[in-house]
Amino acid sequence: MNSSTDLSSRLDLSDAAHARRVGMTSAQAWYTVFVLTLANVSGFVDRQILTLLVVPIKRDLGVSDTQVSLLMGLGFVIFYSLLGLPIGRWVDRGRRSLIVALGAAAWSVMTTATGLAQSFTQLFVARVGVGVGEATLGPAAVSLIGDAFPRRRLGTAMSVYMLGTFFGSGVAYALGAWVVGALDVPGMISVPLFGDVHPWQRVFFIVGLPGLLIAALALTIREPLRGNASASASTSAPFATTTTASASAAVPMRELFGYLRAHGRTVTSLSLGFAFSAAVNYGIGAWLATFFVRTHGWTIQQAGTLQGVMTMTFGVAGTLLGGWLTDRWARGGRVDAPILVGMLGAAGMLVCAGLYPLLPSAMVAAALIVPVNIFAALPWGAANAAVAEVMPPRMRGQGSALYQLVVNLVAGALGPTAVALLTDGVFKDEAALRYSLSVCTVVGMTIALALMAWGRPAFRRTIALRDE
Repeated sequence: MNSSTDLSSRLDLSDAAHARRVGMTSAQAWYTVFVLTLANVSGFVDRQILTLLVVPIKRDLGVSDTQVSLLMGLGFVIFYSLLGLPIGRWVDRGRRSLIVALGAAAWSVMTTATGLAQSFTQLFVARVGVGVGEATLGPAAVSLIGDAFPRRRLGTAMSVYMLGTFFGSGVAYALGAWVVGALDVPGMISVPLFGDVHPWQRVFFIVGLPGLLIAALALTIREPLRGNASASASTSAPFATTTTASASAAVPMRELFGYLRAHGRTVTSLSLGFAFSAAVNYGIGAWLATFFVRTHGWTIQQAGTLQGVMTMTFGVAGTLLGGWLTDRWARGGRVDAPILVGMLGAAGMLVCAGLYPLLPSAMVAAALIVPVNIFAALPWGAANAAVAEVMPPRMRGQGSALYQLVVNLVAGALGPTAVALLTDGVFKDEAALRYSLSVCTVVGMTIALALMAWGRPAFRRTIALRDE
């Protein structure tokens, strides 16, 4: 038998041994990823659909720009991020499939309720509800996938789950553009079971109700035993393997924060590095359509369609490419493969996303959105794989929640707002949006690259301690 066959046999044996250890087959593990990916698509459609409905919302419900920003920011991000902490604690000791099911049902019902809102207050409450529901998914998904797959498959599995982010966002952008063109008319219509609503509000029923089916599917996920096959067998080690039974007791907070202090450089660089990368993505996502309208004279339908199609195709491709690279480099012995993929994505964004706003040709700028989407999506499966690798299995839910707290608060606070502040406060000209986008990209990605480079040695030490 040649060396490649030997290697293949060892990998197959290792995967089979891992399947026995966690109590689920490879098919069951991929079914888990499939359901979680559907949930991620649903969540991001429900989350992002509001961004392209600003004009009809302002007109029909009488809300201001500030109130709209609260609906997209405070009403969602704050509750989504902060509630992730107790939910992460619940994930570390509860039935994760049930938590996902309850969350999906909650965000679906509250998205549907958004379509019934007739005032800012009702919209705000509905958006809070969407944020509360979606706060369940990230910690539970990282915990489930982290247990269901061995390290050599983790990057690909996480990337398949994360493609839901880009496919869901793309659907929301494209659907929002269609709504603006087809359903943005004044007046009221009667919808069976729901009564009188504005025509554009029907889209919230269309995207909200299917989530109830996903909630039912989540209940069919098999729970893997807690503890990755790569974890240490010593129960006294920081990466100790635990079973479902032993995980029923929550990890004391002092133990969690003690672990975070011991690996502070790893956790800080990982969270803040990817947070600044996400901040650039948030800024581009919020202002890309407006950029093409202001700079190149496109309609919002044209710009929204471009953004949607690019995100759901090349964004998805970039996510899968990032997972493939992570696993390929990991199998080649690069234990810091997730960080390297994150740095590659940041470097590509620094060049491509820093350049496209400055180009005089709309067609060339639109063509450059292809690599922008690929590089923007590249790191996110790797990022979740990195979180799953550095956090002990008993703390994965809470570790993922803390990571999401940092990423969402930094990205939500800096991303769209930094672009707007530069345009209004520094350039003082709406037409200067192109320069704001370029400056924010170059600064944000430079910081992201520096943080990831600073954290690489610490990440390798953390993984080495786990493997010992």
